[in-house]
Amino acid sequence: EPQLWIWTGDNVYGDTLDMSVLATKYREQSANPGYQQLQARVPVTGTWDDHDYGTNDGDASYPMKAESQQLLLDFLGVPANDPRRTREGVYSSYVLGKVPRQVKVILLDVRYHREPPGPEADVLGEEQWRWLENELNGSTAQLTLIVSGTQMLPADHEWERWAAYPAARQRLLDLITESGKPGVVLISGDRHFAELTRFKPKGFYPLYEVTSSGLTHFWEEMPDEVNRARIQRFYKGLNFGLIEVLWEARPGPLLRLEVRDERNHPQIRIEFPLADLAVADW
Repeated sequence: EPQLWIWTGDNVYGDTLDMSVLATKYREQSANPGYQQLQARVPVTGTWDDHDYGTNDGDASYPMKAESQQLLLDFLGVPANDPRRTREGVYSSYVLGKVPRQVKVILLDVRYHREPPGPEADVLGEEQWRWLENELNGSTAQLTLIVSGTQMLPADHEWERWAAYPAARQRLLDLITESGKPGVVLISGDRHFAELTRFKPKGFYPLYEVTSSGLTHFWEEMPDEVNRARIQRFYKGLNFGLIEVLWEARPGPLLRLEVRDERNHPQIRIEFPLADLAVADW
């Protein structure tokens, strides 16, 4: 009985310059009986990654990005007066609950302004960077979920990742740590398998990243990929991620991070006091 469903990207495989093709694929997804059941019971939000953006490993050079953005927003049921309808990029945020039981969801757009990989290359664009800083610094939430289509913490593999943009990755980590906000957790998709990564910035509490992928297919021939910051083992079957806050736990709230298989069985799971994600403790 989740209170929110978050698409983390590759919501459909569009890979086209023809917006009628992409629109048809979104309609087919929306008509899926299981997805219709989900929508009827759970609020749905999300961001995109490359294949629903329109092209594999797509960046700011994709010529149909403005048109593709409107199709994604249509798919998500975003109102006509929402800021995402007029801004360049699908980034947005949501607040669930009230203090002292408040969760903030920050959805990044890692495609619209993305440059080709390089030491000083950018991912978000200056306007989104300023927006993200304001979203973090102005937050009153006890738990903040930052969502990116591509992985933020893992640095060992050679596929798409924030680590291919070292200056941008460090800027992201600096924004998080300089905000001093408690309870920041990262979410990503893209990889066709699932894993949990833990990375501790200097002078800050550990950051956890839940990577969940995918719902319909997975990397069957996946090798034993190295991730020195991985906790537990990776899981390569069909999966989804689940984040729970046990607010009523004593002596204080607990945070549970999970990856579950298609039978709803936990394959990756960690649970710890939410208070562990606070700067004063480190």
